[in-house]
Amino acid sequence: MHDDRGIVEHRLRRVLQERIRPAVHSERLPLTVERWEAPGEPVPVAEGLSAVYRPAAAGERWGPAWGTTWFRVTGRVPGEWRGRTVEAVIDLGFDRRMPGFQCEGLVHRPDGEAVKALNPFNDWVRIGDPVEGGEEVLLYVEAASNPILVDHAPTYEGDRLTSGRDPLYRVECVDLTVFETEVWELVQDLEVLGALMHSLAENDARRWEILRAVERCLDALDLTDVAGTAAGGRAELAGVLSSPANGSAHRISAVGHAHIDSAWLWPLRETVRKVARTSSNMVNLMEDHPGFVFAMSQAQQLDWIKQHRPKVFAKVKKKIADGQFVPVGGMWVESDTNMVGGEAMARQFLYGKKFFLEEFGIETEEVWLPDSFGYTAAMPQLVKLSGSRWFLTQKISWSQVNKFPHHTFWWEGIDGTRVFTHFPPVDTYNSDLGGEQMAHAARNYQEKGRGSRSLAPFGWGDGGGGPTREMLARAERLKDLEGSPRVEVEKPSEFFRKAQEEYPDAPVWAGELYLELHRGTYTSQARTKQGNRHSESLLREAELWAATAAVRVPGYTYPRAELEALWKTVLLHQFHDILPGSSIAWVHREARETYARVRAELELITVAAQTALAGAGEHTVVFNCAPHERRSVPAGGASATPARTAPPVTATPRDGGFELANGLLRIVVDSRGLVVSAYDLEARREAVAPGLAANLLQVHPDFPNMWDAWDIDEFYRHNVTDLTHADSLGLTSSAEEAATVTVTRSFGASALTQRLTLRSGAKVLDIETDVDWHETEKFLKAAFPLDVKADRSASETQFGHVFRPTHTNTSWEAAKFEICAHRWIQVEEPGWGAAVVNDSTYGHDVTRDVRDDGGQTTTVRLSLLRAPRYPDPETDQGTHRLRFALAPGATVTDAVREGHWINLPERTVTGSAASVVPLFTSDDDRIVVEAVKLAEDGSGDVVVRLYEAGGGRATGTLTVGFPATSVTETDLLERPLAGAPEHRPGPDGALPLTLRPFQILTLRLARP
Repeated sequence: MHDDRGIVEHRLRRVLQERIRPAVHSERLPLTVERWEAPGEPVPVAEGLSAVYRPAAAGERWGPAWGTTWFRVTGRVPGEWRGRTVEAVIDLGFDRRMPGFQCEGLVHRPDGEAVKALNPFNDWVRIGDPVEGGEEVLLYVEAASNPILVDHAPTYEGDRLTSGRDPLYRVECVDLTVFETEVWELVQDLEVLGALMHSLAENDARRWEILRAVERCLDALDLTDVAGTAAGGRAELAGVLSSPANGSAHRISAVGHAHIDSAWLWPLRETVRKVARTSSNMVNLMEDHPGFVFAMSQAQQLDWIKQHRPKVFAKVKKKIADGQFVPVGGMWVESDTNMVGGEAMARQFLYGKKFFLEEFGIETEEVWLPDSFGYTAAMPQLVKLSGSRWFLTQKISWSQVNKFPHHTFWWEGIDGTRVFTHFPPVDTYNSDLGGEQMAHAARNYQEKGRGSRSLAPFGWGDGGGGPTREMLARAERLKDLEGSPRVEVEKPSEFFRKAQEEYPDAPVWAGELYLELHRGTYTSQARTKQGNRHSESLLREAELWAATAAVRVPGYTYPRAELEALWKTVLLHQFHDILPGSSIAWVHREARETYARVRAELELITVAAQTALAGAGEHTVVFNCAPHERRSVPAGGASATPARTAPPVTATPRDGGFELANGLLRIVVDSRGLVVSAYDLEARREAVAPGLAANLLQVHPDFPNMWDAWDIDEFYRHNVTDLTHADSLGLTSSAEEAATVTVTRSFGASALTQRLTLRSGAKVLDIETDVDWHETEKFLKAAFPLDVKADRSASETQFGHVFRPTHTNTSWEAAKFEICAHRWIQVEEPGWGAAVVNDSTYGHDVTRDVRDDGGQTTTVRLSLLRAPRYPDPETDQGTHRLRFALAPGATVTDAVREGHWINLPERTVTGSAASVVPLFTSDDDRIVVEAVKLAEDGSGDVVVRLYEAGGGRATGTLTVGFPATSVTETDLLERPLAGAPEHRPGPDGALPLTLRPFQILTLRLARP
């Protein structure tokens, strides 16, 4: 056999590119174009339609960065085109790369109805099929000139305050054309067969069968009359296109999808328009393809359409009712899951699923998170408690070191809950359903011989766009085609149902789904992370005191609408490119402004509720929002200023430094301002490793190989600068209640001030750090070398903690050189441990070393600041205040308590109340009250969410501080759980509880 395979493949590529594709649109006529520049931010559609337009033409430059230009396009269909299919082709100057990362347009009719979107691979608008001839064409295009920011180069184009004003794009063509249907179908035939042929092995007879058919097709074409000979060419392909797939062929459930980042290389306001554009395209596509199914997650995005594009939303709602447009995900946004707090994660499901139920009557069952940067081990229990059954992600295929061993499996969380999970082996959530991708999915699928199905989300994504008519044509041809997996467009629920029925005994993966990539997202954009943590804490406070006032104070009105709006704002900013710090400068600038507003509004709600509870008066009332009693102030309650009963703090000069002591700890700060001793007086145990110093600030170079804001690469550890020089050191406060040593340092272009404080009755050393940070591509860490032989670390996660080995025996452990923890991280050896707690830091690392004396040092480090230059060239520049503390002798339960205390400081108001009795009191520190609120339905019922925090079975008593007529165990949406045990408080309000390890328990209590 003469090997002319390469010749035919090259011939096919050239003929397609230079002759067949250009012939899809023929007989072009230019349309008349006029334009109007919207001033500033985008305007309502009605304003764009009524604007005064000026003449324009193809070839004109338009669109400064982040601007909006409206084009009015007019013309008339020639009479001689009668009976033919006519389309307008509008090329705004597209860069033929991925849609969603450049200019985009939304086409409107004169009445304001959105028709469809325009992007590089979707630049047409159907005028008629067939036309009568003589039809008037009048279209309005709302065009967004978003800059192209995908090159990973530092740029100031990522904020409209710093971007240039020169036009970025040039209108290439605005033409009325004849759409040659048979030519378009030929293109689809050849693309599918060409890709399939290329994916088959060289000795596969099917490959050669396709090659000969393609060769005959090309021979049958007259390249000077493609439209006239396309049917003959297609006839030569009919045989190979009709040959059915093998019975054992892999089965792919193709789900239309457009992963739209709620913010990333564009601001939130542009995402509002992106979802309208994509949704318009999907509805348009559904009209022509009744079998097309499109899945859309993120309730926030559908809510944006409802608010800003009600006509589009009406169309979407109809298609949802028809079963073509399928809400999935069950969350408010596709959030990060590493850093989001436990209660916030519960609210992602509460508000997401509530929206789908109220708007569409749909109970979503698939948790859809294709692109988040790793997945918390707390997720399976949350999935189940939300009423969902299945979980999908693709992102773990991005791991750099270890290939995940399964594509379909049961994922087991920290409490033992399992959820049926799928990773699409196509290895993308933006599939084009091309032959090579389908072949890769079949080859890559790791459940062969046990399962036979996988899911492929298809459509342009990240920046939106969604599936195209070309992708649907591929799906139709690949439905039953020899040499290819069988491809069927269907709902994700159908895939999961079939996959679970086929493979009920799938393997189990226990613990977190750690992404071996993007570890820098635990630290980038510290102000955004701090805004999130503080907002979560403030929401807890506001809800607790508002609920308490609603129960205790006649006439007080619970601010339900305000709290819901604030929760949704915070949940939005937990999106997986906002909270992780991987968005452009505009996004994070707005996030800082938003968090300041959220803080102000929540402070008002909290103060109003506390003032109502304290009553009129002049003495001080102390409120404790934390779930543990402190200084005689009850957890979740208040009391008059408690008297200090602990021994006073002493401060003594020592060798150029200072010694602080309070009867529980003795702290030595040396002349360098470093902590060289943190002695647990009760246990008679030193926390700091011999010869080393804690609270050692260290600076590393930080220039990862690719993803600046996303990644830190392990080689950053090869170079380090210890900040040991103190510009000044002094005892700046010394009283019986507290003593503070203050140290200042300067380094590079930056400076910092640290205040090390020991308080009466506290078993922690508080460290408050003010940094004026002006480094570039540097990484700031705070190190605590501990005299502990710890084989593992415990890191707080949602509603519990995860253990991670401190050794690097295998590549799996070695890959976790940077880890995420919430309020605390703890290490211990049998009988004694220590913890480091924080109020806004997430990134950590834990290493261990053997000393010359034979002992072992376990070093815990906090990742404080980074300075990547892409996508925000000014990341973290400026001032920061960071708080963390060392807790010698801390058990996990101690760490839980100290972590809450540092995040939930006491508040004081003046009033007359001697005390405020908590609505709920737990008598076991392991049973932690996470949230107290009123029910979402406005019934006045009180909802409390608790969890077991120690990782073991806990039996205790929850005392209910108000009359309750019934207690119902519920899911996260506050609906009764089927089969749940009955709970009855005793006459004194005592409610016995037994919780399994890390169990989340939500109780709803009705009041008389």
